[in-house]
Amino acid sequence: MHVVPGPRYVITGFDGSPNSVAALRRAAEEARRRHARLDVVQVVPASEGLWRWGRAWLRLRDEVARLLPRSQHVTTRLRVARGDAGAELTRLAERAEVIVVGARLNSHNGDPLGGCTVPTVLTASPCEVIVCEGDSRQDA
Repeated sequence: MHVVPGPRYVITGFDGSPNSVAALRRAAEEARRRHARLDVVQVVPASEGLWRWGRAWLRLRDEVARLLPRSQHVTTRLRVARGDAGAELTRLAERAEVIVVGARLNSHNGDPLGGCTVPTVLTASPCEVIVCEGDSRQDA
């Protein structure tokens, strides 16, 4: 039997927050280092209409183009999913090499990881997880 391996990829969630910007940059570094594709996922709530999906994809495309210079030579796939962010990232990472997620250092509800996405990914991930703290740099 001849087995053909699937594509190698690194996945990250992106919502425009400083912590997701840090995760995007780290995921791009990981993808380049691993010679893998970068999958950038934005998750919108399932309760929102399909019109938000199109707007989210366009905004995601613009933000990723602004934040990742073309000189990085990383093959990128953009995806918009509907549902819970932690569950969707975990589902989409079924064959990923690594998931990179951003976490807030200080959350208003007392959770040091800043919500339920990071704990969900850490608990249910089918692959390695890298957690990045928020990015304090100002983007042009």
